[in-house]
Amino acid sequence: MPDLSHGDDAAAVNSLRSAVMRLSRRLKHQRVDESLSPTEMSVLGTLVNCGTATPGELARKEHVQPPSMTRIVALLEAKGLVRLEPHPEDRRQKVVTSTEQAEVMLKESRRKRNTWLAELADGLDEDEWAKLRAAAPVLEKLAHL
Repeated sequence: MPDLSHGDDAAAVNSLRSAVMRLSRRLKHQRVDESLSPTEMSVLGTLVNCGTATPGELARKEHVQPPSMTRIVALLEAKGLVRLEPHPEDRRQKVVTSTEQAEVMLKESRRKRNTWLAELADGLDEDEWAKLRAAAPVLEKLAHL
């Protein structure tokens, strides 16, 4: 674990936080559908990646309260981006699944964001790009802790 009382570790953590926040804000503007919030896009991404989930599972994965997720799912359903179906084992619950429309939109959004990041990375030299490639799995791990 980084020692935040140590100058180098504290500076690295501060720099990482700042860079991730700036990149995140800029990536949020690279959307295909401006009517969806970043959280709604994230929910769609989670569903496309994992297949199906209950609203409670989505709330845990997205770090939001269950009532908030219920509202998000209802909004996405009204837009035709998710389907709600009875849970196969627990009829009191529903299972949320992304629609083909959501998958197409998410694919286009990812393409747009990847293109933007690739264009941004054109400003890096080969050594910087190699370091970024090496850091990507570590950043991915941090995102899922």
